[in-house]
Amino acid sequence: MLSKKTKYGLKALTFIARRTDNKPVQIATIAKSENISQKFLESILLTLRKSGFLGSKKGKGGGYYLLKDPKEIKMSSVMRVLEGPIAMIPCVSLNFYEKCDDCPDENTCAVHNLMIEVRDCTLNIFNNKSLSDLI
Repeated sequence: MLSKKTKYGLKALTFIARRTDNKPVQIATIAKSENISQKFLESILLTLRKSGFLGSKKGKGGGYYLLKDPKEIKMSSVMRVLEGPIAMIPCVSLNFYEKCDDCPDENTCAVHNLMIEVRDCTLNIFNNKSLSDLI
């Protein structure tokens, strides 16, 4: 299930990307428009800034803005930053692999094999969608 953090992060990125002037947008403006708690949104935007998706400007006329063209921001990258591993179980994760304690052989494990297929399909969608596709 998608966390609220990720859902709100995608909504905020989309809101910022829809602006044609790429001028900084205040947190309060995004929060009000997207019906997101301003305090929670501050934390999400800070994460996105630290991850290189957003820049910020302080003071009058300040706020957050995109550092890259929306076409360059892949959903797989955003999802990993906000949500963590894309795989539903750790034994099929590409970046956060962990062996399952209860599985004697991953190669014959029906759950493992199914989740590899789910992971690959999910990654295919996220890798082929960018922020520009959401706007």
